[in-house]
Amino acid sequence: MSEEKQQHQGDPEEEKKQQSPDEPNEETQSQTEEDQEKDDKNEKVMPFLDHLDELRSRLIRSIVAIFVATLGCYFFSKEIMAFLTRPFPTEQKLIFLAPTEAFVVHLKLALFAGIFVALPYLFYQLWQFVVPGLLEKERKYVPLVVLFSTFFFVTGAAFCYFVIIPFGLNFLLGWGGESLDASITIREYLKFVTMLVLVFGIVFELPLLSFFLTKMGMLTPEFMRKNRRYGIVLTFILAAILTPPDIVTQLFLAGPLLFLYEISILVCKFALKKNDEEENESDSA
Repeated sequence: MSEEKQQHQGDPEEEKKQQSPDEPNEETQSQTEEDQEKDDKNEKVMPFLDHLDELRSRLIRSIVAIFVATLGCYFFSKEIMAFLTRPFPTEQKLIFLAPTEAFVVHLKLALFAGIFVALPYLFYQLWQFVVPGLLEKERKYVPLVVLFSTFFFVTGAAFCYFVIIPFGLNFLLGWGGESLDASITIREYLKFVTMLVLVFGIVFELPLLSFFLTKMGMLTPEFMRKNRRYGIVLTFILAAILTPPDIVTQLFLAGPLLFLYEISILVCKFALKKNDEEENESDSA
């Protein structure tokens, strides 16, 4: 009888081994979670040469996209030139000084327009290059980031074209007075316009950059509020470097920059709140 009881009781270690697989203990659960985290980290680790290959692939695709868009825009270069020269005062006329200058200007205009048309695809390639270094929960933001990157750039370019360029031209050309006649080449004029459009388009990406840096844990709203005075100084320095040497155009760039700085603080706060919510969800899960 005693032998039968011992057989029925069995070894407690054997009973643990005979537990059903549907009821894993805490040790196995923690081990599986650690293994999953290690696997996720290993998936995200990319060797340096693979990064170079990825960069080369993205650059080639971007160059091909710009070439195709430039080729298409070349057939509309006259319309593009008419559009860009519209802010120029009608009482004056643009000139060119070399036989090849007008042709080269059309090529440059086609390239500029091609970059502008291919912008969504270029932003997509840029963020796809960044994706391997992001967490899985961060990758879902990539389509929205591409959309808002394009939106902010176009908004900055439109603000420059419809507000900054007409006012800046009237202010700068007004210094000639009645005694001086302006003879501006088409090359210099388009250089002035395209540079300002690109600068304002890039500057308007500041809120998006703040969102991305906050998601990476490199920026906080407290840091931006604490260093606001330094941001104001850097804003005016940047405006002086990127715009023509006149105070009015610099103020027109510094004004939106200061406004975007305040918007970036709100965006940073929103991104930080999102990070906290995602951490709480992961902890509760």
